[in-house]
Amino acid sequence: MQTSGTLHIVATPIGNLGDLSPRALDTLRTVAAICAEDTRHTRQLLAHFGLERPLLALHQHNEEQQAAQLVARLQAGESLALVSDAGTPLVSDPGFRLVRAARAAGIRVSPVPGACAAIAALSVAGLASDRFSFEGFLPAKGAARRERLTRLAAEPQTLLFYESSHRIEETLDDMVNVFGFERRAVLARELTKLFETVLDGSLGELAARVKADPNQRKGEFVVMVEGAGDDADAKVVEGLRLYAKLKEHLPPSTAAKVAAELSGAPRKALYGSGD
Repeated sequence: MQTSGTLHIVATPIGNLGDLSPRALDTLRTVAAICAEDTRHTRQLLAHFGLERPLLALHQHNEEQQAAQLVARLQAGESLALVSDAGTPLVSDPGFRLVRAARAAGIRVSPVPGACAAIAALSVAGLASDRFSFEGFLPAKGAARRERLTRLAAEPQTLLFYESSHRIEETLDDMVNVFGFERRAVLARELTKLFETVLDGSLGELAARVKADPNQRKGEFVVMVEGAGDDADAKVVEGLRLYAKLKEHLPPSTAAKVAAELSGAPRKALYGSGD
């Protein structure tokens, strides 16, 4: 009787190559093929460790079509590995369709844990970590990004976001406008790499530091924002949410007055927060 292979979900380094575990190396060395988001990137990683394995491209544009073929190979007894360009696969990366198809076919799917930028950042942030919400990348367009942030403004748990160097300034400005200047936050940049930086302070302070220093606009970012606090903070958060909406249709001073009346937040905490 034919025994199915295993689909291994293998975490790779987010920067420092020393973070690739011995188990991950053994797994990559022994599988029939490796499914990779960018085969060129993964080939370089394998070359560093002296490994040569067949590589199969699996990304957001072909995953739906590739899944059936890969499941057939697994059913035929081959074991495969899935990696992303960096970190733990499926965390803001492709792969869940393949995993779902494999599990539906009764194939064993086994994690090989390792680096994850979001968890690494949270571990050094000094923000509450008993409850957190990973939000991945925000929308690229400003209006959609602000709308998403507005929906998250009253969340009590720590919020985690990924962001690119192209939009980090705009994203921080939008966070200041929606969450407020004083909301505590931490910005982690280039984790485990040569220019690793972790900055903390208020959102307003972080936005100013990034604007003032071009080096702080380079690399890959994890932005962590403290959750909405006590009742007074919650009122301000709700006031800011209302103010952001109302000022699209009313003069800022009028929008702040109405938002303050509806939310119970002090008007001075709202007026000028996004202007």
